[in-house]
Amino acid sequence: MKRIFFAFAGLFLIACISEHPETTVVEYSKEEKERLRYLKKVEWPKAYREQDTVLLDRILANEFQFIQADGFYSNKEIEIEWIKNNEYSYDSFYFEIKRFEFFENGTAIVSGTGHIFIDTTEITYQSSNVLIMRNNEWKAISSHVSGVK
Repeated sequence: MKRIFFAFAGLFLIACISEHPETTVVEYSKEEKERLRYLKKVEWPKAYREQDTVLLDRILANEFQFIQADGFYSNKEIEIEWIKNNEYSYDSFYFEIKRFEFFENGTAIVSGTGHIFIDTTEITYQSSNVLIMRNNEWKAISSHVSGVK
């Protein structure tokens, strides 16, 4: 009886694996890559720097979730409210992309290192972002920050 159970369990596992093939990285056009790179490196920081709630609202999907370095969970509503009430006080910022991949289901992953400069001090952090294509626009659905130094 145990052999029959394990045989069926094995067949079930094989069937599940074959029904859900691995997601594969796909090529997007140069223009589409540049559009997403611009969103991550220019528009997203601009929304925070200039307290532009309209721009941030366009970038973040309604179901956006953000896990901050201290473990706090934020969402779109909290982020928009935060930038309304908090001015950024850094001198400069840039984001160094280390992972930039697109997948066949309209999903992209952009991750890398953020560099914040205040006077002569540099603060760095690691960030990963998941974005989806929705109505021909990239929308951030998830962000995670860690390793603040």
